[in-house]
Amino acid sequence: MTPPQGNWPQNQIKPFLGYLDAECGLTENTVLAYHRDIRRFAEFCTEKQLRDPNIIKPLDVQNFARELFNLKLSTATIARHLSAVKMFLRFHLLTSQIKTDICQVIESPKTWQRLPRVLTKQRTNELLAAVDPESSLAMRDRALLELLYATGMRASEIADLQIENINFQIGFLRCFGKGRKERVVPVHQHALNLVTTYLKELRPILVGTKTTQNLFVSRTGRPLDRIEIWRIVKRTARNAGMIGKVTPHTLRHCFGTHLLQGGADLRSVQEMLGHVNVTTTQIYTHVDQEHLRGIHKKYHPRP
Repeated sequence: MTPPQGNWPQNQIKPFLGYLDAECGLTENTVLAYHRDIRRFAEFCTEKQLRDPNIIKPLDVQNFARELFNLKLSTATIARHLSAVKMFLRFHLLTSQIKTDICQVIESPKTWQRLPRVLTKQRTNELLAAVDPESSLAMRDRALLELLYATGMRASEIADLQIENINFQIGFLRCFGKGRKERVVPVHQHALNLVTTYLKELRPILVGTKTTQNLFVSRTGRPLDRIEIWRIVKRTARNAGMIGKVTPHTLRHCFGTHLLQGGADLRSVQEMLGHVNVTTTQIYTHVDQEHLRGIHKKYHPRP
């Protein structure tokens, strides 16, 4: 295949996005992020007259990273840009548009492992109880928050959750995570009761004559998207007087950490969270260690 000329890499962005979606099975949000990153890389290549993928050198990619650093982007954001560039170049290698794989010698900036913010069990209960009782959507919001904490689902996962994927008899639900990977997660009875009440008393009013099967819907009866779910969590956190960033992912972190604190084994928590690698789940053991260190520092008589 002849290497693309002229408007490269702009004219290769669309085929690359199709590859990410069809072949790599990445989530819509990840594809959108990579799209933004590659558009920035395309602008860089155009400015530097790099109109043939075969003339791209590791130094060019390093210069691109240096420009991102000068823009004062975070280390994690720069690392994601470089990951997108590597996949973009490897896409051209797979399609025989470039001859040499330079990705092996491109180094990503080292990222510090940040411990996630986790609420104590008491503060989590306060959050779950902080839904405005005067709101006409209080029944939905209570069920939503409780289900997030009960299952550790991501905002995008609970937005896509279908009614048929909840088994109320045995207390399980089917969840589709990143790359449409399916997992089965248990749900405790309190959360199921709140969902059942919402299904019987409020959802039919919201949906009206519409036919959507998504569990959680908006005031107008359309499926909630992940942005709206973020807003519900943040609004409830403000009601609870919580300062700082509290998101649906905070409840996911609480789910994993509180299970481990209660004695759950790491592999089971990994499966319920849908982590591909157990090292991702292990971050919650570090959170627990920080909690113990704080207790030791507070109560031990020696400073």
